[in-house]
Amino acid sequence: MTSKQSITKVYSKQKCADELAKLEAALYVAGRPLNIKTLGSIIRTRSKKKVRVLVDILLTNYQERNGALELIELKGERFVLQLKSQYVPHVKRLAIRPLLSKGPLKTLSYIAYRQPVMKTKVISVRGSHAYRHLKELKTLNLITTETFGRTKIIKTTDAFADYFNLSHDLRSLKRQLKSIFNVHDKLDENLKN
Repeated sequence: MTSKQSITKVYSKQKCADELAKLEAALYVAGRPLNIKTLGSIIRTRSKKKVRVLVDILLTNYQERNGALELIELKGERFVLQLKSQYVPHVKRLAIRPLLSKGPLKTLSYIAYRQPVMKTKVISVRGSHAYRHLKELKTLNLITTETFGRTKIIKTTDAFADYFNLSHDLRSLKRQLKSIFNVHDKLDENLKN
């Protein structure tokens, strides 16, 4: 092997390691699922094939690592880096701040359970402060709105389902939410007694 070939090989390995590190950093900082296109923009490539190869390397690395974090592939070639569920109870008190404060979370819960729901109904139930909540939820890509006549219809997004580890199927999602709300109500009753 000539010195030029060995330099090229070392450079390629270093570049690959750098791109893997950038993808890992993006997934860590985002805290939500990212698609191939977004990941490609991080390493400045439009090649979906290249990004897919790099993500597959990361997936393998995380599977072999056997640490507290896991990289998961979701529907639609989206990927999320998250804490393994068995470690959550041990560290959740250390979380600095939740994704949403109480008000927007209640508005999101209402939308998720009643979806598709008219914007006017959300405002009627949650009050005028819900306008601010809706703006925040849309910015976080947790809800989507469609114009229907003179009103808007609000639904949750796939990013919402992914973030809260819920089904993408609307019926299943609502059943999961009903179960969660029932458990929460029982906990509240037990705390009051």
